[in-house]
Amino acid sequence: MLARAITLVESELPAHRDDSEALLQAILPATGGAVRLGISGVPGVGKSTFIDRFGVELVEAGHRVAVLAIDPSSVLSGGSILGDKTRMAKLSRDERAYIRPSPTSGNLGGVARKTRESALLCEAAGHDVVLVETVGVGQSEVMVREMVDHFVVLMLSGAGDELQGIKRGILEVADVLAVNKADGPNLAAAERRASELRSALKLMRGKAAPPVHLISAKEGTGLAELWEALQALTEREKASGIFHRRREDQAARWMRQLVEETLLRELRAHPVVGRAWAAQEAAVRAGERTAAAAARELLAAFRSDGEEAQEEA
Repeated sequence: MLARAITLVESELPAHRDDSEALLQAILPATGGAVRLGISGVPGVGKSTFIDRFGVELVEAGHRVAVLAIDPSSVLSGGSILGDKTRMAKLSRDERAYIRPSPTSGNLGGVARKTRESALLCEAAGHDVVLVETVGVGQSEVMVREMVDHFVVLMLSGAGDELQGIKRGILEVADVLAVNKADGPNLAAAERRASELRSALKLMRGKAAPPVHLISAKEGTGLAELWEALQALTEREKASGIFHRRREDQAARWMRQLVEETLLRELRAHPVVGRAWAAQEAAVRAGERTAAAAARELLAAFRSDGEEAQEEA
């Protein structure tokens, strides 16, 4: 039922829109009780392996875990490639966990368009920890911060560019950093990387610098300490009111985003604008009209039709 519900809210068919909105409104009272964690990091850092081991430890501790794994879209079908779920072999077999791969479908920021809605459905289904695994495209993956309580960024030692870790962007919004693959012969390099990150983050964010943990998803070391740190952070933010204010701000931004998406959809579907769009685009391509002038003409056509409808009413 959860899978079918997520499929419904992910649907782009206009016929499904009313049912989707009605479903989300109905389950709203049953949401809000889960801890939402965003998991990001560069490709190869071991996000899926980490979530598999981390999720298993959480369910064995009594939690019900939902994983929203955002996969790159197939260039042929547009669907999810399903690479992430195949690397969560143990967690995917546990009935206390639910894993849902979803395609980005061209959406920027490392998440899918309906990730927020899917998280609410998972909460209503009884999952008290929701993990959102981003695609892993690097410094631009900050959109997930707008839909989770805490943002965990996995780092890698010996990645080639030691300065990459101190670039602004994704690290400005991270709540916790974890240097993965801190095991075996790589342990010393991981410790150096963690030390470099701590120093860089102190310069970048001062007293607000996030903690840096050493973990090994392969051996399972450091994961319990990471979860304890996240729980402590949740309790501190709930006590200070930051936790609830952030969720309120996220809901308000979500509303504004949906308004913007709806307006754009209505603009493109408008019959007058639709007929003029191709001509305006051709003029811009040919260098006969500026993009600003073309956009102004299209918006004027959209607004004038709305004004005429109001006058008739």
